Amino acid sequence: MCSLIEYIARQTKNRRKVIIEGLGKEGVEKQLYDAEVNHCLTFEQVSDEVIKQYQIPSGDFDTITECKYTIPSYLDIGKLYSIMIEDCAEPGQEVEELMKIFSSFISDKISDFQTDIYYQNPSYLECSYKAGYLLD
Repeated sequence: MCSLIEYIARQTKNRRKVIIEGLGKEGVEKQLYDAEVNHCLTFEQVSDEVIKQYQIPSGDFDTITECKYTIPSYLDIGKLYSIMIEDCAEPGQEVEELMKIFSSFISDKISDFQTDIYYQNPSYLECSYKAGYLLD
């Protein structure tokens, strides 16, 4: 699910929180439920269906085009988010934590591929997320 959110955000040039807002809690839960079937499909197909179904608009948050360096794959970023959610969520609150993390400041920081934030230790990112700012 985290990789799908990252993929859709890149395709539509949106902040990750725009995707979360478009899906809403019910949409996130539905996509998690549908993942058993959707894992057999390409990200492109699932992304197109989600964009259409939830009417995700095109945005202008493009952190890839001007990037001078190789960017991490949407799968790598999805894995980073998954680790953060697993570590930060209370049992049974994973959907809520996913929505909080993708809607927080840390998501924009991770998406800034002109920096090395996405390469930082997940523990540092988790502590920064919980503090509400990047720690020194």
